[in-house]
Amino acid sequence: MLFRQMKYFTAVVDCCSFTEAAEQCYISQSAISQQIRALEKDLGVELIRREAMRIGQEDEQQLRIGYLSCYSGVELHQAVAGFSQDYPEVSISIVNGTHEELYDLLRFGGADLVLTDQRRAFSDRYANYELERCGCCAEISVRSPLSSREAVELEELKRTPCILISSREQREAEEEYYRNTLGFGGRFLFAESLEEGRLMVAGNRGFLPVESVGTLPPAGEAVRRLPIMQGGEPLRRNYCLFWAKEWTNYYIEEFAEMFRKLLQDKEEI
Repeated sequence: MLFRQMKYFTAVVDCCSFTEAAEQCYISQSAISQQIRALEKDLGVELIRREAMRIGQEDEQQLRIGYLSCYSGVELHQAVAGFSQDYPEVSISIVNGTHEELYDLLRFGGADLVLTDQRRAFSDRYANYELERCGCCAEISVRSPLSSREAVELEELKRTPCILISSREQREAEEEYYRNTLGFGGRFLFAESLEEGRLMVAGNRGFLPVESVGTLPPAGEAVRRLPIMQGGEPLRRNYCLFWAKEWTNYYIEEFAEMFRKLLQDKEEI
């Protein structure tokens, strides 16, 4: 038994939160959770009843998850299925949207946590649960001359329309971010859903930018998925789970840890 494990255990009990205890001890939430699990294993006893860590509110039996419309990794499905199996008493609702739509859901209480890319400096109001800095890929038709490449430079893609997944209300904001912040150029097309966007790619109407967060499904026979490079280096984006610190609870923290563990397991394969 290590002294620091007892220190972490005491911090979680005092704070009634894994996230707040981790901040107090200057380590990550996943690390403090793993240390306490190791302590419980060594002692052969459950030290913390996880139900006791939940905030006693009327809506504590719900978990409302938002995710980015262009995200398609299988780990989110796996995390939802695993969490539902472990906590059948929790009703899970899921919604997708653009970055700005998810940000508004979080700000105004429409979602408990959201999976999205980082576009702002981290705020102290939120738990900024970093997942991975992932590569960006272009899904492009096999009929495109670029499809024979092993990778494609961002500059070369400017001659091919860029397909973005966005609601009508958010099209201008999405185009502004991809053009002025990420450096995508040329013409932009829009799809209401990921499925619609991929059908547009199959029809050789343009390319679809996607992030390799987790395990992506096969691109299909009519489509190739190429890493996007910028100046010879992979174009990368930071993906995180965000939730409001004032509403944190055990369900949120457990789902976040479960999802990140799935991503880590994928990287180790």
